[in-house]
Amino acid sequence: MIRHLIGKEWVDASDGATFETRDPHDGSLLGTVARGTAADGDAALTAAREAFDDGPWPRMTPKERAKILHAVADAVDAHRDELALTETRDGGKTITQSGHAEIPRVALNLRFFADYAAMAPNEAYPDGGLLSYTLYPPAGVVSAISPWNAPLMLATWKIAPALAFGNTVVLKPAPQTPLTAARFAEIALEAGLPEGVLNVVQGFGGDEVAGPLTGDPRVDRITFTGSSATGAAVLKAAAPNHTPVSAELGGKSANIVFADADLEVAVPQSIRAIFAGNGQVCLAGSRLLVQKSVMDEFLARFTEAAEALVVGDPKEHSTFLGPLIEQRHLDKVAGYVDLARTEGATVLTGGTPLGGLYYPPTVLTGLTNAARCAREEIFGPVVTVLGFDTEEDALAIANDSDYGLAGMLFTQNLDRAHRMAARWKAGTVWINTFFERDLRLPFGGEGISGVGREGGQYSREFFTEPRAVMLRLRDQGPR
Repeated sequence: MIRHLIGKEWVDASDGATFETRDPHDGSLLGTVARGTAADGDAALTAAREAFDDGPWPRMTPKERAKILHAVADAVDAHRDELALTETRDGGKTITQSGHAEIPRVALNLRFFADYAAMAPNEAYPDGGLLSYTLYPPAGVVSAISPWNAPLMLATWKIAPALAFGNTVVLKPAPQTPLTAARFAEIALEAGLPEGVLNVVQGFGGDEVAGPLTGDPRVDRITFTGSSATGAAVLKAAAPNHTPVSAELGGKSANIVFADADLEVAVPQSIRAIFAGNGQVCLAGSRLLVQKSVMDEFLARFTEAAEALVVGDPKEHSTFLGPLIEQRHLDKVAGYVDLARTEGATVLTGGTPLGGLYYPPTVLTGLTNAARCAREEIFGPVVTVLGFDTEEDALAIANDSDYGLAGMLFTQNLDRAHRMAARWKAGTVWINTFFERDLRLPFGGEGISGVGREGGQYSREFFTEPRAVMLRLRDQGPR
């Protein structure tokens, strides 16, 4: 039984309700989970509020908090294999990605923000007898709502900076992937995190457990990752209390391949950009723009590479694509491909469910950027290939989108790369690579891809209340 962590207690839902979490590979039951109520959300906020107002965590120095967060990171490393397998079984992510990328990043999130908070500089401006400086006290209680596609990595992307800067947290994991959040909380307590500093409530959105976490005036910050539609609902709930929200939402990112690109780099990186994570990645390069003069050669290589990807049991190290998260989502993905056919698309490969929750790498051509499958987020292993003639054409197509989360660009012309990056409507632009991160840089999106930025100093500004202090020194006379 997976229970809520509220304060120091592991508790059932207030009304005893539960739901099941199952392995998307074979449907086997992984656990029964407490289905949170509004009362549970309220209780978790009370515990977090008391821990912030009366507990030691906000009053520790950044170095003291960093020592504990490093201990938690060490414990994550010690449990890496366990956490990776749990993540793979709960969400269908391949064991290679869970074990070699996402769980190590969990520990990195903790270490990075622990050290950043301890070493971040503060401004001070002496001006004769006036000394002006900035303080960064913690904001208070943080509601962190994390998604199912990278459950623990994205949960700790929120938890780590919130805790490092002295806040307390209520985490609500996605109901599709509740397991690693609960296990992480156990590990954190065992490693020395004080009681009440991290609370975990399981369950669903709307008026259930997520209601108090977005609409209660005791919440000082909300950090959310999920769909653009749900993000709008979170912003609406937060508005009456003027609660600041950081929201990283959906994407329909363009991946642009110029004729001068090194195809030995562009093809495998473009494969990774759309098919890694089973295609369920907000940053995915789901609009693949290829210069027409190289289209035939690129498509031949790209399609061959897509067809060579191993689809199967995510626990096998040879597997590249595992199952989609649930039947409803598979139906959505398959429905978009059916729609693409009615819009005039040619399916070069894939396009038919494989049984269970498996869907193959799918490549669509013959559409324009006006097609729904080129404009709406499918969130699966489906890429729409569009042609372009010039740099201006490529940029116009890339920016003709309601989304603005990321972009990828493959070219050997560095002048072009810099020009494109400067004019691209996207929070992140990768040039001749994909999904590499420096955690000091801002992360977030434009348009309906989000509000705000996190990472490095941007996380400090969001999770603290920057305070200006001006001190007039007494005149001490001549020296």
